[in-house]
Amino acid sequence: MRVLIAKDYEEISKKAADIVKDLIQRKPDCVLGLATGSTPVGLYRELARLHREEGLDFSRVTTFNLDEYYGLSPEHPQSYRCFMNENLFNGININKKNTFVPEGSVKMEEVEDFCRKYEERIKQAGGIDLQVLGIGGDGHIAFNEPGSSLNSRTRLVALDEQTINDNARFFESSEDVPRFALSMGVGTILEAMEIIFLANGVKKAGVVAEAIEGPITSMVTASALQLHPRVTALLDEDASDSLRRVSFYRFVEDAGEEINKRLF
Repeated sequence: MRVLIAKDYEEISKKAADIVKDLIQRKPDCVLGLATGSTPVGLYRELARLHREEGLDFSRVTTFNLDEYYGLSPEHPQSYRCFMNENLFNGININKKNTFVPEGSVKMEEVEDFCRKYEERIKQAGGIDLQVLGIGGDGHIAFNEPGSSLNSRTRLVALDEQTINDNARFFESSEDVPRFALSMGVGTILEAMEIIFLANGVKKAGVVAEAIEGPITSMVTASALQLHPRVTALLDEDASDSLRRVSFYRFVEDAGEEINKRLF
């Protein structure tokens, strides 16, 4: 895993946007995997700026989101479809017919079929070229809570109490947070060609260290990223606070882009 430590959240967001920009310029019809939550908002803001001020063209890009609360319609203000429209899609020239978010209002008897078709749609698009990830307070990626199989696929999941409490700030109360979600599985995520993993703030330092330097375990599903050959972790100083090998990561980064291209 390539670990880049930036001074602050703004720098993380710009570095992540540069990686996305480079991919789109190399492959205009690329497929992006996208995340929600507060962490990627800065990235999406910077991508919208790149489109607005530098003409970054999203017209041929396809996107797949990681997850959606089960029971929320796309029009619900706390749905992830609404989040993506507000924070990214409305600010760029992407064709919304090419933006896919799991359908939170699908009937329960249709959930399994929907999840299977979501996986098939990703494959039909050619697979995900670049997956954007954050990390939950309990170390989860997407909504793959502790104990999720590291081979899991897109499915209905139950949300952990910590996730519900962490996400309560987006709702009027914790009682309003949905208890279930549709989520890409860990196995689905690991099939992406490349992954960028974003984290900021001292509250994430512990789980970031477990994910990057700890054992691979289903109790911290982000640790499965150690199995992937092309992951870039973008952290601010606070989020890197519990890492043991910071000096090594800085040494590798300081070696220069040419060496880094060959290392990663």
